[in-house]
Amino acid sequence: MRITTGKYRNRKLHIPRGIRPTQDKVRKAVFDIMGDISGLRFLELYAGSGAVGFEALSRGAAELTLVESSRDSVLAIRRNIELLNAAECRLYHLEAEKAVKLLSLDKKEFDIIFIDPPYNKGLGKKILQTLEGYDILAHYGLVLVQHSRLEQLECGCLKLDLIKEAKYGDTWLSIFRKKG
Repeated sequence: MRITTGKYRNRKLHIPRGIRPTQDKVRKAVFDIMGDISGLRFLELYAGSGAVGFEALSRGAAELTLVESSRDSVLAIRRNIELLNAAECRLYHLEAEKAVKLLSLDKKEFDIIFIDPPYNKGLGKKILQTLEGYDILAHYGLVLVQHSRLEQLECGCLKLDLIKEAKYGDTWLSIFRKKG
């Protein structure tokens, strides 16, 4: 897998075994939807290889925080951080829910949160509920959740508005904005 645009363009990333990397067309759609992300703070939960987050850094994000619980994925992400010499990247080897709580305690705030949990396990809905309880999303920030078409994310969120859904075969993107 390669980074498609920006300062790391065409740099090849290490991909751990057993993950489902975000397809190029979906990654492109994610960044088309977000537009210019220069200077923004980006959080990727269930990071896998970190490909979406590294694409964000390549496109000008000011900070990148990656959260992953799998040891193999964390090792691949560390290799990718070294490969890119990505000093503006922080990596948390934690479960997503625990990381959100820790980031909240540390008063961290993000403009964009990208979530790509394993499909059909209810984790997308669960992490959205966790985000409801911990205020780590900036005012008018975006949450993008990649999920299976079989997994609906109607969570009855009080702090997030579903603003768009995009479909790419079996992969869906649900985009939420923090309410004003």
